[in-house]
Amino acid sequence: QMRLVESGGGSVQPGGSLRLSCTASGFTLDYYVIGWFREAPGKEREGVACIDSADGITDYRDAVKGRFTISRDNSENTVYLQMNSLQTEDTGVYYCRTSTDNGQVYWGQGTQVTVSS
Repeated sequence: QMRLVESGGGSVQPGGSLRLSCTASGFTLDYYVIGWFREAPGKEREGVACIDSADGITDYRDAVKGRFTISRDNSENTVYLQMNSLQTEDTGVYYCRTSTDNGQVYWGQGTQVTVSS
């Protein structure tokens, strides 16, 4: 069974950093696009960054460009999201997601990120 498990969330002050991990089980990441999404209280879930694990091509939401870096370690079957210069607006539950060629979508359970002074 395909599963995604996020970890690495926490509470930091503005300007701080966190590194989130998304580890896959039941499948290998090598040929999948993995996306990080976040959901803030009272707001819709939004895409933050994504990476094609096959070729490493990445894309970012404008609001996080230059601050967040998505990467993958196929040997660890894990995708990372390095978040620097965190702002209060980055607060939310962060999820990773992937989908199969036949349209099946998989989400992790989410990890809370809180940026507050």
